[in-house]
Amino acid sequence: MTERLLRYHASRWDEPVITEMGEPGRRGMMFDGDSGADASIPAALRRKTPPELPELSEPEVFRHYLHLAQMTLGMQGVSLFGTCTMKYNSPLSEAIAWRPEMAETHPGQDESTLQGTLEFIHRFDLMLRELSGMDQFIFQPGGGADAAYTNCAVIRRWLAARGELGKRDEIITSIQAHPCNPATAATAGFKVITLTLEENGYPSLEQLKAAVSDRTAALMIGNPDDMGIYNPDIREWVRVVHEAGGLCFYDHANFNGVMGKLRARELGFDACMYMLHKTFGAPKGGNGPSVGAYGCSAELAPFLPAPVVTKDDHGYHLDYDRPQACGKIREYFGNAQQVMKAYAWTASMGAEGIHEASDLSVLANNYMDARLAKIRGLSRSHAEIAGPRMEMTRWSMAPLQQDTGVSVLDVQRRMTDFGIDAFWLSHEPWLVPEPFTPEAGEMWSKEDIDRWIDVLAAVVEEAYLDPGTVKSAPHRQAIHKLDGSALNDPRQFSTTMRRHRRIGNPPADAS
Repeated sequence: MTERLLRYHASRWDEPVITEMGEPGRRGMMFDGDSGADASIPAALRRKTPPELPELSEPEVFRHYLHLAQMTLGMQGVSLFGTCTMKYNSPLSEAIAWRPEMAETHPGQDESTLQGTLEFIHRFDLMLRELSGMDQFIFQPGGGADAAYTNCAVIRRWLAARGELGKRDEIITSIQAHPCNPATAATAGFKVITLTLEENGYPSLEQLKAAVSDRTAALMIGNPDDMGIYNPDIREWVRVVHEAGGLCFYDHANFNGVMGKLRARELGFDACMYMLHKTFGAPKGGNGPSVGAYGCSAELAPFLPAPVVTKDDHGYHLDYDRPQACGKIREYFGNAQQVMKAYAWTASMGAEGIHEASDLSVLANNYMDARLAKIRGLSRSHAEIAGPRMEMTRWSMAPLQQDTGVSVLDVQRRMTDFGIDAFWLSHEPWLVPEPFTPEAGEMWSKEDIDRWIDVLAAVVEEAYLDPGTVKSAPHRQAIHKLDGSALNDPRQFSTTMRRHRRIGNPPADAS
């Protein structure tokens, strides 16, 4: 095992923030003429005082960001991130996104000049219809949670059209559903009913029936959940909610293990969403260019936010004429570059590739489960459920903490000393103490998975032999363990340079 624990040490530069660097008069670009850059700017638009920007030469700027990249890339190791595991992002797709045909266009252009962009958006819409059975997809939402909110906005408009807005004011979800489901429901003005888990690892049908009433607007649920457990009664759940007059929304965040195996519409769902960064090979940069693909039935399609991309004999169009639309969710028609990357991934995989990828995702997870079960200090969520899990399994380090005092956060930090990215813990609330939720998906090799598990096993053994070393980790990262006790104290940590400058002499009303 130890031969796979590669020697590792991250780069570290004693690098200040860029606003603290440079000297007056340094420039990365010089302009011709006495009037310099101001020559082309009307006098009325010129600044009266110069902006508070750092003054550096081009080599200084380049070197600064190179140092930051080297420190950041120290975390680009084996990343089994869990419920948002990202797949490999093709450089070819990135190169296409940089081409002027995409990078220099604007969604407000006349649709006749956007035919190529609208074509791949429409084609990807058709691909997701095939995978889900839905009748229409949009890509306006800025992530999975935004797609869940889109669903709530569509539900409100659907209820209003039926004269039931205000009467049907409850949305049912599960304690193990992604928190975006209850959060977006509450944000949209609904009351939330949360079902609890029972002996099979999911709420019983009887519990659902007790929650359903003539006030039920919808069910918002994910299946399988983050425990890796699939609810086999899901068709019956949908039937019960429909009989009560409500809608059903399928949170497909965990689609990796079932893609190509089931279709949400065939299970009876009225709408679903996919996270393009998790399932369809598009990148994700923490609250950056995420896209939540939202699809629905023909009954709900009139309530989708405008514009919707359509096609006829004359080409592709942006349909803004939607009198029943729920209102704007996000600007224009979504992040076209990300949709392009997801379209490229799906087209290159094909139906057979997608089917095989789901098999590999489940296989990799159960291989991990078999190895993790042999490591002391770990316990599996719902250990009494012996069957195989889907694409991920929620594990716990509670036994390790009880035995050694080492927490899951300590182990997480120590694993980064071996070139392993910090793993994912769990969505709140923590139903499992000291949780972690690795997910390999289909892209990581057996060697990568073995290395990840070997590092975890080594750190666990270290925790039993020398817990202090694990608790004080990381030791080989760019920055060692931070004291997080004052992270919420604005006198010590600032989110803006304006606040940073005022810390030394804060005003009397500072809080």
